[in-house]
Amino acid sequence: MANGYTHDTLIIGAGAAGLMAAIFAGRNAQPPNQVAVVDGAKHIGAKILVSGGGRCNVTHDVVTPDDFAGSKRNQIAKVLKTFKADDTVDFFADLGVDLKRENTGKLFPTTDRARTVLDALLLAVDKANATILNEHRVTAVSRRDDGFVVRTQQGDLHTRKLILATGGKSLPKTGSDGLGYGFAISLGHSLTKTTPALVPLVLSDGHWLTRLSGLTTDVELAVASSTGKITRRQAGSLLLTHFGLSGPAAMDISRHWIAAHNIDPGTKLLINFLPGRTFEQIEAELVALTESHGGAGITSLLYDYVQRRLAHTLVADGADVDPTTPMAQLNKPQRRAVVKALTALPVPIVRDRGYLFAEVTAGGVPLSEINLSTMASRKCPGLYLCGELLDVDGRIGGYNFQWAWASGRLAGMSAAIG
Repeated sequence: MANGYTHDTLIIGAGAAGLMAAIFAGRNAQPPNQVAVVDGAKHIGAKILVSGGGRCNVTHDVVTPDDFAGSKRNQIAKVLKTFKADDTVDFFADLGVDLKRENTGKLFPTTDRARTVLDALLLAVDKANATILNEHRVTAVSRRDDGFVVRTQQGDLHTRKLILATGGKSLPKTGSDGLGYGFAISLGHSLTKTTPALVPLVLSDGHWLTRLSGLTTDVELAVASSTGKITRRQAGSLLLTHFGLSGPAAMDISRHWIAAHNIDPGTKLLINFLPGRTFEQIEAELVALTESHGGAGITSLLYDYVQRRLAHTLVADGADVDPTTPMAQLNKPQRRAVVKALTALPVPIVRDRGYLFAEVTAGGVPLSEINLSTMASRKCPGLYLCGELLDVDGRIGGYNFQWAWASGRLAGMSAAIG
């Protein structure tokens, strides 16, 4: 190209946001402008292929700024409104990928295969006359007067516009190494501290709940400060495992527990196995049961509240009460210990499982440093940023993909026409 450019728009990172940016940059570029996306992986789209248990949870039927954390809600809203969940459904339908809604509100391809989604995106990149340069690991980027130099192991590339879609640190086996944060910093950006998010939580070694590995139940989790103040609640399904807690409820609350614990090491995680019901309500019900079923064992009376395995363990280990004790023989402290185990059980979280098992990264480049009408950098002319690299992380259920589609599309389109 003229002026020594190899490309008019170059995108670093061929994940969900990067492929979306390539599609819309290519569709909006004016010939002979050249658009390319570079990625160090031999095979593109590994994170898409493993998402949703290999089915790819493309989006959610309802997506709002309240489903995200990190940057301010009004900032996130500005980007989400440019490409809504319904737009995502239409976009993939145009690519030949029909989506179906499950009872949870999650949207998956009707084929139940993530490969369907990836193949459609790759074909769309090709049809948009954008090029994918795989096995081009980027090692450094720099700004020059007329654009950018992108150094790869195969040589330098020169581009007028640069889009960073490098992702975060989550699931590093798929190629997410966090290198993009260094690129952003070298081009003038700051970084909100990154931590794993949507990540399982590990209990202290040998904790009695781990003996219930495989049990799934609906709960409400709460993050409590060392003073007892509840700072976050999250309802959903909890999966007990051999190491601790997983499932949607634990994954969703993980970033909030991590953030709180980093500030206040005395932060606790509480489990309410009867979501929507309070300590006072359950205590009153057990008092009434004492009057009507005083001869029955406490554990048997809890079968109407929780699963049998869980009932026995909560009484014996959570409340330290003999599970065969008749209701009428429970003293007040014992009864209240049982109620606490049911509605506000403190669990000793010792750590999270790290980026290796995290589905997304919390933290990143603040949205305050981005022009949210275009995804252009406010720090570096000609630079655009999108996807997980930014300080935005959503709940489990397709929200992070929706952020990738929306922010990637806006960055690609803006770079091409800007």
